[in-house]
Amino acid sequence: MPIRWEILHDQKLVHIVAEGPIVLKEMEEHFDAIVVANAMPYAKLFDARTAIPSYDEHDLLMMGARLSVYTATLDSGPLAMIADGTPLELAFRRFINVSPSKRPAALFKTEEEARAWLATRGFPTGG
Repeated sequence: MPIRWEILHDQKLVHIVAEGPIVLKEMEEHFDAIVVANAMPYAKLFDARTAIPSYDEHDLLMMGARLSVYTATLDSGPLAMIADGTPLELAFRRFINVSPSKRPAALFKTEEEARAWLATRGFPTGG
């Protein structure tokens, strides 16, 4: 599966790894799994260094609509995305723009930087 995730309840962390082409359906599946596991308030550590965003503007609007439903009633924890390269950075910025969540979100080049940033927000992530 292009997106895999592990929900670490003891750390209040969702560790997500995306590899290869990522489409809307996979993004929706991971959003749904996080909601069902009551992990929306957890920190999200999203490693997208080898991902290839494969969605269009319509798909982004659909993601935004889905997140609007979730964030209307659920708090959302901080998002630290690890990405290196213009297409991934652009996809991250577009995702943040359509997401209605007021959570902090930042882009990092390394996992160490991302984990350190999450720790400053009260989510020590081990390592």
